[in-house]
Amino acid sequence: MRDEHTVICSPAVFELIGPDAPAVPVNVELTYSSRDPYAVKASFRTGSTTAVEWVFARDLLHDGLIAPAGTGDVQVRPMPLHPGKVQLELSSPSGHAVFTTCAQTLGDFLQRTYHAVPAGREYDWLDFDVALADLLNDPARD
Repeated sequence: MRDEHTVICSPAVFELIGPDAPAVPVNVELTYSSRDPYAVKASFRTGSTTAVEWVFARDLLHDGLIAPAGTGDVQVRPMPLHPGKVQLELSSPSGHAVFTTCAQTLGDFLQRTYHAVPAGREYDWLDFDVALADLLNDPARD
């Protein structure tokens, strides 16, 4: 399976929630790669030319659709007062942001990722040579 490669991309709209302002829609590109089978990348397009990228554990996003999940920098939880929505809270040394998004959109994306690489089978897809080269930042691997 390591020779095969699957990439799943899905656009989404997240709403940035401010303390005393209306929600601001933010375009987000969700990406899953079988080469990094435990992770999902979210590229937030904030209007500038560069995207702000976060990488989440795929299982964290899945678990957060059902019940509060995550500690520290990333927390995901369903919104009981707004069925069909999920809240994503991101914290870093440079700031803190709270987003909401459609649980169905996120769930559909995750279902496609689990179809490509089933839960519990992620290890089968790992290419340790590539992972080690990434860790060592080896430019010769390409």
